[in-house]
Amino acid sequence: STDSSVRLWRVNTGRCFQILQGHRDWIYAVAFHPQGHILASGSADCTVKLWNMHEGKCLKTCAGHSDKILGIAFSPNGQILASASADRTVR
Repeated sequence: STDSSVRLWRVNTGRCFQILQGHRDWIYAVAFHPQGHILASGSADCTVKLWNMHEGKCLKTCAGHSDKILGIAFSPNGQILASASADRTVR
C-alpha cells in the first residue's frame, strides 16, 4: 500500500477487515505469530512492528537495522522473532 499500512483481508469474502498504520515507509515483510494473536511487519523505515491482532494496535516497535527489512519470521514456539535486512544483518 502506498500509505505504508498493513491491510488484512478475509479470504472468504475478499474484504479488508483491518488496517494497521504506523510505519513511515513501504512494508516488505509480514509474519503471523504461531498462535495468531500477533502480527509482525518489517518496513523500509528500518523497523519491525508487533501488532495486537485483537485490537489492531502496535504493541512494540523494534529498531536497530540501518536499511530496509526484507524478511521476518517467528520461531516455531513464538518466543523469538528474526528480522533480515538489506544491511546484510539478521537480528
